[in-house]
Amino acid sequence: MYAVVKIKKQQFRVEPDTTLQVPLLADEVGALLNFDEVLMVSDGASVKVGNPVVAGAVVKAEVVAHGLSRKIVIFKKRRRKNYRRKTGHRQPFTQIRITGITG
Repeated sequence: MYAVVKIKKQQFRVEPDTTLQVPLLADEVGALLNFDEVLMVSDGASVKVGNPVVAGAVVKAEVVAHGLSRKIVIFKKRRRKNYRRKTGHRQPFTQIRITGITG
């Protein structure tokens, strides 16, 4: 069984008992979440596609951890102009574990 769920304007394909990294959520570690913007649900034999969401479908998850992804380096250079700029950042994320899909 799997589902396609919308979390913070991004779509993720999720299955039960899997972990994934999503954009930073304001919930604490150990909090239980319910995502009701389910775009598609499949149980192997049949597929339900929402218009735009599947009515009554819910993906349940648990917050496992918060963290920072690897560093992204942005380097700008103009040749022969003595122009070099190096910046970067680490994008924050929340790691969640999918506990169940209903729908």
